[in-house]
Amino acid sequence: MRTASLLAVALLISLPLAPAAMGGDDHEKHEGAVESPLLARFKKLEGRWTGKMSFDGQESDGAVAVYKVTSNGSTVVETLGPGTPHEMVTVIHPDRDALVLTHYCAAGNQPRMRAKGKPTDPKVTFEFADVTNADPSKDTFMHDVTFEFLSDDEFKADWTNYSKGKPSGKATFHLRREKAETKGK
Repeated sequence: MRTASLLAVALLISLPLAPAAMGGDDHEKHEGAVESPLLARFKKLEGRWTGKMSFDGQESDGAVAVYKVTSNGSTVVETLGPGTPHEMVTVIHPDRDALVLTHYCAAGNQPRMRAKGKPTDPKVTFEFADVTNADPSKDTFMHDVTFEFLSDDEFKADWTNYSKGKPSGKATFHLRREKAETKGK
């Protein structure tokens, strides 16, 4: 038992040293890492965004999204409504030559989508691939999303909802980058 405890303590102490032991800083790419030009567009979203959300024409202020680049720069995690009961997470990452996303919805299902578009296009559309924890012919889930990059500090995301195999609504987020307040104002 004492040996197991000492081993656990040694492991905990060595974890902070693991990146250095792996041969580089946090930004060094590992062998086999895929750099996607489309992913680079989403990596630029890192930070906090605020704005408006509309669902089927009813608009409201107070929409919040937070973007974080993680997993050695290979993944972008979007958190919609952070800290709220309806917080949702979307994970965007490469799959060989494609860019994919999984949306972890407040409805309890997980639609997966694949990107269409070129890195230079102002719009990137993710089309439905499949969904877990739902039957597409019966249940309600997010089917596709189009991100429209209006500038480095503004974008729109149009999510299409499906129910019983047909479009049943649209949620639109119009967000702007939240700028850090300048000290001394």
